[in-house]
Amino acid sequence: MSEYDARGKVNRALLICVDDYRTLRPLPAVKDNVRELERALLAPGTDLFTKGEVVTCRPQEPWEVEQALDTVVQEARGLLLVYFSGHGRVGRDGGNLQLMVGASERRHKTVSWQDTVLSYLDNARADRIVIVLECCYAGNASEAFHSCRNPTSLLMAAQPNRRIFSGEEPTGGSVFTRALVRTLERGIPGKRFVTFEDLVRDLREQLAGERTPMGDVWVPRSAKQNTVDDVILSFATPEDRPPTPLRIRLRRWLKSYFRHWPRLLLILAIIFVPATTGVVLLRLGNGEAPCPPALELRLLTAPEAEPALRRAAFDYEMSQANTRPLSGEGDLPDGCRRAQITVYSAAKDQVAQGFAAADRWQGEAHGTGKGQPDGQGIDPLHRPGPQPDIWIPESTADYYEARRGMPATGSPATLHYSAPVAYTPLVVGIPARRRLDDVEPAGALWQELLTGTDSTHQDLKLLRPSPVLSGTGLLHTLGLYLAHDGSGTASTAAPDLTLARHAEERLAAPGSQYAGSTELLCSLRPDTDAAGSVDRAKSAPLVSEKSLADYNLGRATGSCPALDAPLPLRNRYVAYYPANVPALDHPLIRVDWQGATDATPRQAAVAGFAQWLRARDGGQRTLTAQGYRGVRDSGPRQGSPLLDSRADVSPLASTIPFTADPEQVSRVLDGYDKAQRSSQVLILMDASTSMADGGKLPIALSAAGRAVELVGARHTYGLWTFPDRAHPEDRDAVRELVPLGSTDPAPGKTALDRIAGSPNGELVDHGAAMEEALTRAVRKMKTSPATNKAIVLILDQDDGAGAGRAAGVERTLSALVKEGPRVPILVLAMGRSGCDTFALQQLAGASHGQCVPSGPQAVDTLAGRIASIGTATKGDR
Repeated sequence: MSEYDARGKVNRALLICVDDYRTLRPLPAVKDNVRELERALLAPGTDLFTKGEVVTCRPQEPWEVEQALDTVVQEARGLLLVYFSGHGRVGRDGGNLQLMVGASERRHKTVSWQDTVLSYLDNARADRIVIVLECCYAGNASEAFHSCRNPTSLLMAAQPNRRIFSGEEPTGGSVFTRALVRTLERGIPGKRFVTFEDLVRDLREQLAGERTPMGDVWVPRSAKQNTVDDVILSFATPEDRPPTPLRIRLRRWLKSYFRHWPRLLLILAIIFVPATTGVVLLRLGNGEAPCPPALELRLLTAPEAEPALRRAAFDYEMSQANTRPLSGEGDLPDGCRRAQITVYSAAKDQVAQGFAAADRWQGEAHGTGKGQPDGQGIDPLHRPGPQPDIWIPESTADYYEARRGMPATGSPATLHYSAPVAYTPLVVGIPARRRLDDVEPAGALWQELLTGTDSTHQDLKLLRPSPVLSGTGLLHTLGLYLAHDGSGTASTAAPDLTLARHAEERLAAPGSQYAGSTELLCSLRPDTDAAGSVDRAKSAPLVSEKSLADYNLGRATGSCPALDAPLPLRNRYVAYYPANVPALDHPLIRVDWQGATDATPRQAAVAGFAQWLRARDGGQRTLTAQGYRGVRDSGPRQGSPLLDSRADVSPLASTIPFTADPEQVSRVLDGYDKAQRSSQVLILMDASTSMADGGKLPIALSAAGRAVELVGARHTYGLWTFPDRAHPEDRDAVRELVPLGSTDPAPGKTALDRIAGSPNGELVDHGAAMEEALTRAVRKMKTSPATNKAIVLILDQDDGAGAGRAAGVERTLSALVKEGPRVPILVLAMGRSGCDTFALQQLAGASHGQCVPSGPQAVDTLAGRIASIGTATKGDR
């Protein structure tokens, strides 16, 4: 996993502590938290924040917190750390966390975690945000947290619905903060520094013997949003610490020097040059940093590549290539960044839709809604983020697919294709204990792999990322269709539809497609036990070499955090390389937008970054360390994790360049579509008012929107909500927004837009009786003539229990689910318990479906499962 090092950047830490309350119980242990934590953050061993970068706040009124947040949000460019210690309150439903300041009463003069804190942080320009909440009910912050738009890591002092400190701890700070300070100051044995995830693990160990005031085991919780890499929070270590790099020390010295420069100029001007006093005072009053604002470039990529490209973007920003003066740039001081790069990701289908509707994409970014009849702009629930300056897809095939969907004329976006920046071959992961006899891993024919894994031999189920959502899945499909007959002509042949159909039968099984390599491999991790998980010992994932190496080495994989050590051999997969199948080539695409006033400097900035990415001592070194292969090297270079024997990959395997033409990619996509069987999805969504709390509604609408986008001529759908607004007292009633069997996604999008635009008028202030509504949906789908079908259930929680519930409804539903024909139930659970409830686990297991808990990857994970419904065939295994 890559680690973000913020040393030398403009960092800020905001420490908010409230120990003295007017109407609430005082918290004397909190009084020392500010001083102790500030001392730890500024300690030489921590080596991250410098004097003036740590801001303290002891607020009595809510506006003081807002003012402090506004200041640090405007100033921070590297790491922004926000810490709160004080009372916390939640509503009766456990949502709407409120941070209490000195003047707070039980329901008044509070600071809303969702509406205030997260709103301010959404406007931050810092590269990374870390939040630490030490208050009662801190664990309840995780629900609203998933609406964050910036790369953010959240540390919560305890699990949900728990009070923590009693306020009677000894002096020197509260129990939690004392443990936090110890880790930051002393480091962790065997670690060169302390990262966010290291800190979480160490705090759990330190507090393992503690109990909350409620008598529960004290377990700190954590969550991450829009990032899967890690953040360094301290360079303290029990071992000998290497000195701070010279470039960091020089930048800090220059930053400190220039901070006092206006004052020095004023003194010199008063003494020696009185005539210049006005100019000096003008500089002093302006108070700007000596470096002008850097040009911001937006880099769009695939979720799998985002962590590595974030690391590369950071290295480029701090490199001489981006900081040394160049001729023609005026008086840009040495050491100033010319460009800063914002890296974000989206699934392949979302990117293609964005470029296909580039006029609306650009109009939404400008707030004009240009190109859409209702003037609303493209729905933000379904767009892939801000319009990019750079797009680095997983393969050239993704580029061809996006170009195919763009209009021939009139698009404001122009895509300029350039050479790849890194390679990673495609592999088939075979369980280490079930290696294929007589098959050479470094160059196996697809015919050999299919035969060696069939029911007569190893009986392995091939698992593939969805070609609709993932570039890895698309290129695996391209290689499988064009080369699995043993001809070895993947780059020149046209796909044989009969062979394609046979190939899909080996890949066909409910839930066998995933949103990407990392999400697929995360589901196979031994520490992952989600409902409906596959048998790891009988699974063969079709993934990329890099993602398989990360999995085997215990690195962060999708939403699965890094492990302390590589996986044992019994849990690893060995990489087999299908012969003549092209590698992912990660081309760099410059995106020009019509009407841009700064097009020339943006093009120059993109060219500079592209040149650095391909330089042996620049981006190639960074990407190699992340597990990619270089553009000039046939095999891994020194420092690559691929050279670790525990990665179970073959460094000698060749890298096959991508040579297929757009017509072949188009034929493969058509062949894939024709090889699928028809499917039908009924989307059943909770529309009770509790969905509007804690940021759940945008996630629900996004998930439903992705499901609607996946429909087509042979993939029909229906959209129901419950409870019914017209009959709220009728527990069995549902509102049929789109009738089952519809093929046009427009009515579904319109209905979802209506809910998003007017949630107060569309949501129902009544308990959502999930089991009654689901019973009606299952009965409907049982009578559907569709061969492949599923119910997508999106809910907050089943809050329809109690008086009025029909006797035996649980038994009725359970029996109905088990009856034929089978209807898988795919659940997105956003309640406090997630998928941990017995009812949801039983539903998912009995129906051969799956429950997906709310989180950063939830929408894509659910979309991958929905995309697999059309692949279910008679030969399901």
